[in-house]
Amino acid sequence: MIKTIKMGLIGLGGMGKTHLKNMADIEGLEVTAVCDADSKRMDSFQGARFTNSSELINSGKVDAVLIATPHYFHTSVSIEALQKGLHVLVEKPIAAHIYDAKKMLEAHKDKNLVFAAMFNLRTDPMYRKLKNMVDNNELGKIVRVNWIITNWFRTYAYYTSGSWRATWKGEGGGVLLNQCAHNLDIIQWIAGQPCKVTANIGLGKYHDIEVEDEVTALLEYSGGATGVFITSTGEAPGTNRLEIAAEKGKVVLEDRKMKFVRNEIEMSEYSKTAKDMFGMPPSSEAIELDFTNGNGEQHVGIIKNFRDAILGKAELIAPVEEGIRSLELGNAMLLSGILKEPVEIPLDSGFFYSEFNKLIKSSAFLKR
Repeated sequence: MIKTIKMGLIGLGGMGKTHLKNMADIEGLEVTAVCDADSKRMDSFQGARFTNSSELINSGKVDAVLIATPHYFHTSVSIEALQKGLHVLVEKPIAAHIYDAKKMLEAHKDKNLVFAAMFNLRTDPMYRKLKNMVDNNELGKIVRVNWIITNWFRTYAYYTSGSWRATWKGEGGGVLLNQCAHNLDIIQWIAGQPCKVTANIGLGKYHDIEVEDEVTALLEYSGGATGVFITSTGEAPGTNRLEIAAEKGKVVLEDRKMKFVRNEIEMSEYSKTAKDMFGMPPSSEAIELDFTNGNGEQHVGIIKNFRDAILGKAELIAPVEEGIRSLELGNAMLLSGILKEPVEIPLDSGFFYSEFNKLIKSSAFLKR
């Protein structure tokens, strides 16, 4: 059993540089090789340097890789690393679309290899608390989930920082694929995957881009629950409010605070038995929890968990097998918005791929 894991970092853009800095302080990890198409980004690194990911993967210098490249490369680089026998941690989204994600899962044949996704919000104590409440049936049956997550405001300067950004051919999507990958992961992690999505999307509504920068989606669940998911990169000041209504009460997360009002009688039972036409189920005093002092280890926590899973000391917080669900949800919203009709989940990945290729073929790629 290896004691120090030799890590390779593929992609030294904004997130890649952050990961490189973080891993320098994580015990049991040593970044022995890095890779980026722009050699200047690697000038200060003292270990092995490559401008081609295949060379790093086949160098024999690493036990595992962290992939922080543009989205389309997640698939090919992950598959090659797995086939070479390396453990893989891939940045979000795990792929640009579900068709590619399924290829990645098929390539994960050796289950002794750890294959994880960078869904760092799963380390956040606020979301972990809500997840535990749902799993332990403290809320009862969920009837509605709403998430307004519009504090992803981005400027024109952000979108012009790279010619690949916010293009179908270069990035593969907009707010759903980039900013909201984490939120889509959390909403399905906690409330489950909906069975149908109806979405309205704005393509370049607030910016000179060709992908979506605003989404309003209606979610329908097999158990009868409904939901609304609203996001935008063109709204300021934005909102981040997650609300879950259930039989045993309601939870609201906003401004890093959680408020839970518990019904003393389940609302459907009260509705059936109450004599008062305008009565309300009696409720306990609101439970309020404050998470403003800490949001967990985030990226560092996922990397440490990846290390521990390789060493056989922990289960993965965010396995790639679960990462496909948030990608499928985002793809379903996009497809619904493009077709202007409801889309069912599980998503027909082949049909989505054919429709997605139409967008790629129409892509301007280089923004005006």
